Amino acid sequence: MFEQLGLIGCGLMGGSFALALKKAGLVKRVVGYSKSPSTTDRARQLGVIDVEAPSALLAAAGADIVLVAVPVAATESTLKSIKHLVTPQMLVMDVGSTKSDVVQAARVALRDQIGSFVPAHPITGREVSGVEHADATLYDGRQVILTPTERTLPACLQRAEEVWRALGCHVSRMSPDAHDATFAAVSHLPHLLAFAMISSITSQPHADEMLAMAGPGFRDFTRIAASDPKMWRDILRANQGEVLTQSRLFRQALQNFEDAMQTDGDQALEDLITLASHTRAHWRMGAHRKNKDH
Repeated sequence: MFEQLGLIGCGLMGGSFALALKKAGLVKRVVGYSKSPSTTDRARQLGVIDVEAPSALLAAAGADIVLVAVPVAATESTLKSIKHLVTPQMLVMDVGSTKSDVVQAARVALRDQIGSFVPAHPITGREVSGVEHADATLYDGRQVILTPTERTLPACLQRAEEVWRALGCHVSRMSPDAHDATFAAVSHLPHLLAFAMISSITSQPHADEMLAMAGPGFRDFTRIAASDPKMWRDILRANQGEVLTQSRLFRQALQNFEDAMQTDGDQALEDLITLASHTRAHWRMGAHRKNKDH
């Protein structure tokens, strides 16, 4: 049980975390801050937070757990603003989709207090953003990747694992670099491809007619193209090295399919499709990571 959650960023991810803690009976009070006062006010009206704070510093004051749920580009400035309140007894986490940049930001911002910081990436979300979409069940059954630094205090890491598990999550650990390489492949590049797919259609003269004819396959493939533009701009910028590596590998795979389409026989193309189809048919979300829980 936590006495007080300091919530910095009252959007979908932060708001859902606060609601989940409340639903599980793990927190007595939530003090929240968002850059937009109207968001903070709305979070209080919806019962996501109990008290509005006028700054990140005051949201963290008196908290024994702090969640930083801001765009990854704002991590350093946010952590700097609360640094002198961070103690070894306080658990500080984020929910960013990239981790190497977040860890570097924490090193710069927190310095000697970095032991209290446990970088976290919950593998969940929605195409919609905003506190009005906060959901106490958003994290239930989802994976959460923790990427502790060499200076993360063991007690803080243990508390982080316990709180995420108490919310129904499957918890794993990775290094920040391994995390960013992995999620460039399975999350960041797919978003980039979805954005590019929509762009390629809308740039054509008869785009409206094409989109009017699209069915469930197109809907499923491009669903994530409706994601928050600013958030994904920041993610793609932050992890651009790994994303560009995956993009080059994808281009080669696409070239292989194009080459097979242009051959006289059908076998090469069928073999490529069969391999992809078999892999996708036997994939189960989170199956490998669940077996690696600590």
